Formats: sequence, structure tokens, C-alpha cells
Amino acid sequence: MAKIRSSGTWGSSLTSGEFAAIRSAGFEPVGQVLGAAVYAAGAASGSYCPAAGGSPAAGMPGPSAAQVPGQGGPGSFGPLVEAMYQARRTAIDRMTVECARLGGHGVVGVRLSRGSFPLGGLEFTAIGTAVRAPDAAYGRREPFTSDLSGQDFAKLIMAGWVPAGLALGISIGSRHDDRTTARQARWGSGNAEIAGWTELVSESRHDARRQLEREVRRLGAEGVVIAAMQLRVSQRDCPVTVGRRDHIVETTLIGTAIAGFSPAGRCHAGPALAVMSLDAQRHQAASGRI
Repeated sequence: MAKIRSSGTWGSSLTSGEFAAIRSAGFEPVGQVLGAAVYAAGAASGSYCPAAGGSPAAGMPGPSAAQVPGQGGPGSFGPLVEAMYQARRTAIDRMTVECARLGGHGVVGVRLSRGSFPLGGLEFTAIGTAVRAPDAAYGRREPFTSDLSGQDFAKLIMAGWVPAGLALGISIGSRHDDRTTARQARWGSGNAEIAGWTELVSESRHDARRQLEREVRRLGAEGVVIAAMQLRVSQRDCPVTVGRRDHIVETTLIGTAIAGFSPAGRCHAGPALAVMSLDAQRHQAASGRI
């Protein structure tokens, strides 16, 4: 990082349009930054059927209902969700450290990715472009992170807002396919809603949104601009009831938490606009009344 900083050159993942937009907002790129972490995250499996409310010892599952980490309970995927959070935060923190070493004030255009690692486990990466405001004094404040494009970042700054950091909302929900769900999903049942699957998707999204709101409060921001909502659906053989399945939904919300720094700028309504009717008859009638 020291060699790159002293070389006087920089690299970025910005397009020409993003570069121009960032410069118009008073920022300049200082280099491309990257953070990565490989975690031995477990799979969404186990000996419990949490959504069915039973276990192999019980023999039969209870009434089926969607279960998400926010509800707690045995067999939930809370530990796995926490590992997903920790892995992404580690990658983001390492990227932020690179930004600070380059003398940047923040990172824009951050892209988070997750993929299988050849030796096993999952690889989490965060990559973006470190930027700085040349006329601003660099204090001890931690650099901000944002997944907004260069153009959107410039619009945010011009409107009196600043990124506070990347906010994540992650939830893994599960639901046992009970008899009602199996009947509704059976071929030939007609065009009808599968209520159990709707409940699972809805509960998982709501739980992820609650986690996202906690992240926004932790960052001390006022709101969040959500850039992506990812939904992964999988199924497994139910460990409790032979011949039945459990469906698992993983929801990930990624956004940029923002805070206002210029209330006057946010309240600015712009110059008054005069509008003249293009209707010839109305124009003539108005002229006659004057």
C-alpha cells in the first residue's frame, strides 16, 4: 500500500462516467481496494426439523410454521447467520484498512461476493474504489463504505447526505412441508397460492429487514438505500419425517446507510419555475383579461 501511495498513480473499478461524477462532487480516486475472508461455514442442514417443531426422537413433527433466526428456538440457523455476518464484516474491514493506508476517506462502488473456495469452505470478498476529498482534513474517523455507483454517490453528496457505511440484513428461514403444503404443491392442484412457501419467503425477508434496521442504528445513520435483495431457495430431506422435505430460504439485503450533513441543502427547493400554457385558446383568453 505504501508503494502504491508514493507512486503517484492509482487504479479503480470506476467507469469513465463514475469517475467524472465523483470528481464533480469534490472527490478523487486513490486506488482500488480489496478485502477477503475464507470461512468454513456449515451447510443449512442438521438433525432437527425446526420449522416442524420436532426431532428424530419425537417421531412425528408438530404443526408446521416458518422459523427464522430472529425467533430463536432449537435447530434455527442463528449460528450460521452469525458466521455469514462475521465473514462479510471481516472482508469489509480489511478493505477499509487498505483504504486508510492509501489516505482515502471512503470506498465507493463496493461489490460483495460469495463463492466456493477450492480447498473447502466459502470465500467472501469486498472490492471497491477508495476516494478522498483533497480539500478536507483527514481526521481519525474510520473511512466510510458504500455500494452506490459513482453517479449515485455524487447525487447523494450534492443533496446533503453522506454514506455512513454498508448495512447488511441476513436471515435463513426454514419450513417443513406439511400435508397442506404438499397437497397445494402437487401437480394438478391448479393455479393456487402455496401458502406455506409464501409464509416462508415473507418471514425470511421481514427478519432480514429487521437485522438491516439494527445495522443502520449501529452505524448511527438515519436511513438506508437498499441496492440489492438476494434470495436463495434450497430443499433437503426432512430429518424427522421420512418422505417429506424441508424448504430453506436465505435472504440477504445489502444497502448503504446514510446520514444528513447539510439540512439546508436537503430543504433546498430550487428556483421558481414559470409555466405558460401552450393552449392557444387559453392564452388568448388570458390576454383578453389583462
